Amino acid sequence: MSGHRTHTVVDSPYGPLTLVATDGALSGLYMDLQRHRPDQETFGDREDPEADPFAAVAEQLTAYFAGELTDFDLPLNLHGTPFQRRVWEALQEIPYGETVSYGRLAVEIGNPSASRAVGLANGKNPVGIIVPCHRVVGSTGNLTGYGGGIDRKRRLLDFENQVRAGSGSTTTATLF
Repeated sequence: MSGHRTHTVVDSPYGPLTLVATDGALSGLYMDLQRHRPDQETFGDREDPEADPFAAVAEQLTAYFAGELTDFDLPLNLHGTPFQRRVWEALQEIPYGETVSYGRLAVEIGNPSASRAVGLANGKNPVGIIVPCHRVVGSTGNLTGYGGGIDRKRRLLDFENQVRAGSGSTTTATLF
């Protein structure tokens, strides 16, 4: 992956989040102890969370965790195979507070027999939460696989369901 990279770390209700930007656009959002987390030395220089482009990301994450934002509007610089990028684009179409199965996502991208490959691409999603890979579940609705851990996946889905049901946020967060 080429380009100028910088990073920062912000707090969240789900632990610290490392935000990575490549050429001024968000290219990574990683949780601590996340599976498939790149080596720290690949993240570039550390920046202040209020520096561009991190200020807008942190602002939208704060609104999301406050239950005030359901759709992110941020420039992304996602690096992956063409198949992974198709999966990650489809993830962004899953409505807030809803889930789809890996099989359904495979159908949505036009490759109905690729549910396992969809699962692998989902697991390699470099921008968790904003590209909502937590909204993908097993064919029976069971929570399966999540780079940030099943507990975080459950908490994120429960949070979105509570907000969607109108019960408001159970967590407030400031990300600076």
